[in-house]
Amino acid sequence: MLQIRDMTCRIAGRLLFDRASAVIADGHKVGLVGRNGTGKTTLLRLIEGELAPDQGSIVLHRRVRAARVAQEAPSGPASLLDTVLAADLERTRLLAEADSATDPHRIGEIHARLTDIGAHSAPAKAATILAGLGFDTAAQARPVVALSGGWRMRVALASVLFVEPDLLLLDEPTNHLDLEATMWLESYLKGYPHTMIVVSHDRDLLNTSVGHILHLDQGKLTLYSGGYDRFEATRRERQRLQVKLKRKQAVERQHIQAYVDRFRYKATKARQAQSRVKMLARMQPIAAVVEDRTPTFRFPEADRLAPPLITFEAAAVGYLADQPVLRGLDLRIDPDDRIALLGANGNGKSTFAKLLAGRLQLMSGKMTCSSKLRAGYFAQHQIDELAARQTAFQMMRQALPEAKEATVRAQLGQFGLVQDKANVAVEALSGGEKAQLLLALMSRAGPHILILDEPTNHLDVDARQVLVQAINEYAGAVVLISHDSHLVNFVADRLWLVADGAVTPFDGDLDDYRRHLLDERRLAAKSGERRPPRPNRKQERRAQAAARNAVADLKRQVKAAEAELARLAADRVEIEATLADPGTYDGPVDAVTALNKRRAAIESRIAAAEARWLAATEALDRTE
Repeated sequence: MLQIRDMTCRIAGRLLFDRASAVIADGHKVGLVGRNGTGKTTLLRLIEGELAPDQGSIVLHRRVRAARVAQEAPSGPASLLDTVLAADLERTRLLAEADSATDPHRIGEIHARLTDIGAHSAPAKAATILAGLGFDTAAQARPVVALSGGWRMRVALASVLFVEPDLLLLDEPTNHLDLEATMWLESYLKGYPHTMIVVSHDRDLLNTSVGHILHLDQGKLTLYSGGYDRFEATRRERQRLQVKLKRKQAVERQHIQAYVDRFRYKATKARQAQSRVKMLARMQPIAAVVEDRTPTFRFPEADRLAPPLITFEAAAVGYLADQPVLRGLDLRIDPDDRIALLGANGNGKSTFAKLLAGRLQLMSGKMTCSSKLRAGYFAQHQIDELAARQTAFQMMRQALPEAKEATVRAQLGQFGLVQDKANVAVEALSGGEKAQLLLALMSRAGPHILILDEPTNHLDVDARQVLVQAINEYAGAVVLISHDSHLVNFVADRLWLVADGAVTPFDGDLDDYRRHLLDERRLAAKSGERRPPRPNRKQERRAQAAARNAVADLKRQVKAAEAELARLAADRVEIEATLADPGTYDGPVDAVTALNKRRAAIESRIAAAEARWLAATEALDRTE
């Protein structure tokens, strides 16, 4: 299907691909991963033919139809459904020709071809895709021009999915989606009938929807089998073996060099010494493992407040008088709550987040919270509001006017903006670095509650995992809105559904929510309209205190096992380094034997610790 042969490509003088090669077989679904800025989007443009490599080649069969989501959002007076249908250029052309053709033979050919391409079932197919991406029947009849930019990009995504090209190229397709649409897209891509390459930082999508991972690193492409978790494990093992081989080679080179130095000038050994010189020259050095640094995140600790942090009684909130977006709010948030908000975009999740953050006032009812309560609020639109010409240090200095310079820099450092990054103008920072700056700004006062509205949109997979760890280590309350199901699964222990103008506890986990969505879609298919899922109102709230205690104990077990594994791994490395030193074997044999026994004992303890970690992790997954 696709062959990339010794490709070299520079953009604005920067080397992105250095003799990179890869082969994608027909029908393979591939996730393209790599750090931000390494050239993933450039690779899609190269494959599509929008750019040409400096050297090497990209070979794509001439009959293969490749397509990716248009960079410009669609617009115009046409309805959403008609816009998606018009994306199939052949069907549109044949239908137009059928209206004007007069030759009976040609008319027969046209209708035969329309049947072959499924033209008559196309409206139903387009409607199904639009519904999956969050557009109900009424919305599908509206003009595209009436939509906002994010919703138009959904229409652009629907158009390329409808066309169903032989090679589907997707670049961060979940960025403009909510959790519900992301779940649908994961399922749709899993069943996509042709070849697919998708750039994504969504770990769950990369685990469920693709069968291979193409890793872009240091200008090279490496193809791995399996989803993202398997790729991560395989790559770690390769790196471990690479480090081991490099150490072994270093010992071998040292041994050969010692022989050469000793016998080079002895007539009886000169020939053997010369052969070993040639052996050294032919020995290809094994490359050192180069790891891109992932920033560390850490939310500052706040003083503890007595529960509850926030309570609502018959509360209503909105933007226009007498038109509440949410009403009848009777809720409570405690200091150790981890809550994720579910519900389609437009139902009021961000409105509720703004209410918690103090950005909106109640229209009616009562909201009670401690006078000492400090909230940290992150919203993705805030990235566009950063002062472009100021540096991260200047912005943090303004936010902490009385703090010492060391304190200001330390707060930035908690979120990876260290040294030169703190002194770079905001406009020159990457999207991920801007998100890190927002996290640093929103947490500067040590908040008691984090309100996070789509915090991962600009973060790569590794940075998202770092954020998961930072939130889990944070001692306060968390209210989360995210389309990243991996983040929701690993952070939240309570789900609240925002739908029908209300916020209600949802009894179950994300798998239960997926089933609710499927049930609702089946009902919608029968009734002709799409309804949001409703929670089971007959069940009472789960025993949160007992559940949180169980989860906390399991998390402590996981952390203890991880700490023990880290210590044992360090001991193993030290012993292996000693055993790899030729000088070790010049000493007593008993010392070498003791080292080998210690290594065997450590391996045994590592296996036991891994078993404890796995048991606790699996129990934690079941509990959460």
